[in-house]
Amino acid sequence: MSFLVIGECVADIVRAPAGSGDADRVHPGGSPANVAYGLGRLGRPVTLLTQLADDPTGRLIEAHLQGAGVRVEVVDPPVRTPSAVVGLDARGHASYTFDIAWTLTGGAPADLAPGHVHIGSIAAVTAPGAAAVLAETERLRDRATVSYDPNVRPALMGEHGPAVTRVERCVGLSDLVKASDEDLAWLYPGEEPNAVAARWLSLGPAVVLVTRGAQGALAFTRDHTVAADAPRVTVVDTVGAGDSFMSAALDALVGRGRDALGALGAGDLAELLRVAAAAAAVTVSRAGAQPPDRAELDAALERFAALRSGRAW
Repeated sequence: MSFLVIGECVADIVRAPAGSGDADRVHPGGSPANVAYGLGRLGRPVTLLTQLADDPTGRLIEAHLQGAGVRVEVVDPPVRTPSAVVGLDARGHASYTFDIAWTLTGGAPADLAPGHVHIGSIAAVTAPGAAAVLAETERLRDRATVSYDPNVRPALMGEHGPAVTRVERCVGLSDLVKASDEDLAWLYPGEEPNAVAARWLSLGPAVVLVTRGAQGALAFTRDHTVAADAPRVTVVDTVGAGDSFMSAALDALVGRGRDALGALGAGDLAELLRVAAAAAAVTVSRAGAQPPDRAELDAALERFAALRSGRAW
């Protein structure tokens, strides 16, 4: 099955901690681009519909994506490639300051017939380009399943009420939605994840996933709620962790159509969380949005299983 990811590319400029003497690091980023890259690293045929300028960072990002086998389709090239200054706290947790515009007007090439479409982040809710993202998703969803990750960036979301409305429209187009606990806290202050999941499931998705960092992750369907712990690793930084979780989850669900997603059992959801959490754990153990390839993911799953069972590794 082939994938189409629609969304932004961003050059992540990771600031070195004050007084460390280290140089800033520039990493290819952008949540949708990271998901496409993660799918490519896992050997899945994937196209990214995006905007990139013909500048040094744009060329760096395009080469990075193509190195994982991602087909990059650029529409309406901007004057400069979007960027984000990433600050890391003592725990490696990332915060962002953006220089980005999203003005997509076109759709996917006519030769593409994806089995799954993934949307999210800035591109799905930021005018004027969000209109093209939603139109393309609506056009394709009759023959493709859809996933969505709001990946909330408060500085770019605008007024809270309209932002929630835009997010919920994307949720309603989707079969699977993944969000972090931080996303939910901004969108629905004071509400528990299970209450938000129930609301979103009523809008249309079959599956809602909620990541909680070191606290693990939750999976919700209309019939089941499953929790999973996060593997214990030494965190270098959290950049791209949620995107790695997303790409691994999509990889694990390849071949399941809309009806099959709705029929996932508790065991299926537990395995989904196990695989996705392992991918995220690999990513946080190294700098930047560097998701595992197939061999690295398989090795991580074996290693984490051995640690849980008490076997030597």
